[in-house]
Amino acid sequence: MRLAPARVAGFLQRPDAAIRAVLLYGPDAGLVRERADTLARSVCADLGDPFRVTELDGATLAADPARLADEAAQLSLIGGRRVVRVRGANDSLARIFTAFLAQLPGDALIVIEAGEPSTASTLRRAFEAAPQATAIGCYPDTARDRVAVIRESLAARRVRASADAMRYLVDHLGEDRLATRAELDKLALYVGEGGQVQFDDAVRLVGDSAALELDDAIMAAAEGDPARLERVLDRVFQGGESPVTVLRALLRHLQRLHGLAASLTAGNSLDAVMAAARPPIFFKHREPIRRQLEQWREPALRAALERLAEAEILIKTTGFPAETLCREALAAVAQAARAEPLAI
Repeated sequence: MRLAPARVAGFLQRPDAAIRAVLLYGPDAGLVRERADTLARSVCADLGDPFRVTELDGATLAADPARLADEAAQLSLIGGRRVVRVRGANDSLARIFTAFLAQLPGDALIVIEAGEPSTASTLRRAFEAAPQATAIGCYPDTARDRVAVIRESLAARRVRASADAMRYLVDHLGEDRLATRAELDKLALYVGEGGQVQFDDAVRLVGDSAALELDDAIMAAAEGDPARLERVLDRVFQGGESPVTVLRALLRHLQRLHGLAASLTAGNSLDAVMAAARPPIFFKHREPIRRQLEQWREPALRAALERLAEAEILIKTTGFPAETLCREALAAVAQAARAEPLAI
């Protein structure tokens, strides 16, 4: 069955008793893992309990399909409901899960973790079609989500963040939920329980990740500086950032520019448009964004957004090197920023 997005948070804390199997999938591997842990703990608080929690991987299940039904049917020697976790699932296991979901032996909760499936994923469709199963997508946090995660994580240690620090964290965290929480734990430990995270603290501790390099790459592309872009991209990819993450970061930035440019087209002044921006423009980005709005026009931004979306599709549907496709798309945007009209 399909779960309405508004029901996801409540379901994760108190899963519907009628749902026996849950597929968690999507590009945010950290959020997939966090939600899988939350679901498993709703049944067994100690995830290390060998009598009530069993972990399998996709390769094990492919080699021994009957193992899934055997584990689901087992009873705990010490009592209590069991959890069976399967990691690294993909469409190659769709037939195994389809057969399993038609029977569902025992009463264990089955929690499956997968990556980002295609739009025609047979694995996801199997869970959406089964009345006692569901599939939940796990995508990178929106700005609103990041605000909530930051406040929740810091509040757990009675730590607050200044307005500038909060804006910085919202801009530089969020592609992976577990990585975000790890960075916030580091900040909270640094300022101490009951303390406040200042802007300099956030830059000092979070800025040592690839986020600063990625931000620099995005600005270089949007400002039309191909030489700087190429230098920074080398560091970004050496740091392990994925091409899709880079594409989406630039896509989000250009989407914001597109909205601001549309307000300019409606006759508003540049100062008024920037002052009215929501969320407010991070103070270190004000001058770069001002320059970019003077360079770009709404039709050109629309074409650039289409170019980036096309690059992501090519990465996911062809065998071409993802990094090469990403570099070509960002270079095209940087070139477009220097020319009018846009030609990409």
